[in-house]
Amino acid sequence: MSVSAGPISASLSQAAAAAVKNTAWTGHDTRLIVVALAGIALVVLLTAVVKIHPFLALLVGGLFVGVAGGIPADKLISTLTTGVGGVLGNVGVVVALGAMLGKLLVDSGGADRLVGAIVDRVGEKRAPWAMVLAAMVVGIPMFFEVGLVLMIPIIYLVWKRTGGSILRVGIPALAGLSILHGLIPPHPGPLVAISALHADLGTTLLLGVIVAIPTAVIAGPLYGTWIAGKVHPHPPESLARQYTLTEREDGETPSVWTTLSVILLPVAIMLAKTVVDVADDDAKSELHRVMDFIGDPIMALVIGVAYAALVLRFGRKQTSDIMGAALPPIAGILLIIGAGGGFKQMLVGTGIADSIGKAADHSHLSLLLLAWLIAVGIRLATGSATVATVTASGIIAPIAASGTGSGTSTALLALAVGSGSLFLSHVNDAGFWLVKEFFGMDVKQTFKSWSAMETILSSVSIVVILILGTVVH
Repeated sequence: MSVSAGPISASLSQAAAAAVKNTAWTGHDTRLIVVALAGIALVVLLTAVVKIHPFLALLVGGLFVGVAGGIPADKLISTLTTGVGGVLGNVGVVVALGAMLGKLLVDSGGADRLVGAIVDRVGEKRAPWAMVLAAMVVGIPMFFEVGLVLMIPIIYLVWKRTGGSILRVGIPALAGLSILHGLIPPHPGPLVAISALHADLGTTLLLGVIVAIPTAVIAGPLYGTWIAGKVHPHPPESLARQYTLTEREDGETPSVWTTLSVILLPVAIMLAKTVVDVADDDAKSELHRVMDFIGDPIMALVIGVAYAALVLRFGRKQTSDIMGAALPPIAGILLIIGAGGGFKQMLVGTGIADSIGKAADHSHLSLLLLAWLIAVGIRLATGSATVATVTASGIIAPIAASGTGSGTSTALLALAVGSGSLFLSHVNDAGFWLVKEFFGMDVKQTFKSWSAMETILSSVSIVVILILGTVVH
């Protein structure tokens, strides 16, 4: 997963369009596919069999891909560090701020009071349904990683109250966050797809919600309850203690509404930015500039942390101590997701996305299914849902513009691309390692739970999209 489309969007779209023009398959394309598969297999082997730490395994795997994929020797390290820095510059800061916010909520006792209210209201049996709904509400304006770090304390506390495998409540939350990230504006991938395919924003949003709801139900509460009986992770003790400490010495536990305001303030800020983006056509207006600044996920979380420190009424030293204590447990997670970004960048640097575009160009599939398959291929190769959406949109746009598949809804086409971008998150996706470490799973367990859930999201959503395609034009 990626926090933002970033400045790479335009260049990726241009490269994708160029790939469509040069569709002759070459031996180099075959080599890139083999290299990508070998690199992924190497990372799995090093982590699951040799038991090397994922941070080192990803760096070794990334260097292998770079060398075998033909990246010049003088560009290898810079490509790797660009990927590491790109992820840590966005996701790393978000995770750190989210950990601080979560620790403040937990140590105040507010998070436990909120969870108690939720569980008492819906009951333990319906907790997975409450989690998917909460995640979808929180995730409307948020990138996946931002929503995850805000939901983690709630997931841990609900898990402690309801018992069993953490996946029973964790998978529904992940499903709710992920399906919005792939299909619903204002997330960067869907916005890029809408722009590239000239789809109507409102129509895409409406159809996206229709697709997202049954998909999240199947991949979330239903699959989560089933897999929780088969996979039993052991969340890190440091995080379990951090997110389940609920007693406060001064007894000043904040109210449910105060706790909700702390959680939802960053959501409200980012949602306000989205409203301004849609309602105000003047991108250079003063309001736009202000909202672009405070509505950025990092700035919204900075404001959220400052607000939490103020309303949760800790002393200055205690606030500082709590924030400092939030960071050590996530240090290893940050390094792993950074290395995952480096591995992904090595794959992107080899040009494998162009090869996938060539392979798909002359197929005789329906345009919706073709768009989905292109996005699936790029997702598997690069590990990024956003890169898959941006690149697949660029590849499919000229095919759609040529008249192929005339009568196909451009809104559904954008959704098909987003659906494919969610398929089978694995070792080249920073989100894979983020979920693995937060939930305390090994690689095999992460494939069975997180990767399988992502695949269900992608597969169910494309089926719903294809069904809608028979009635929507």
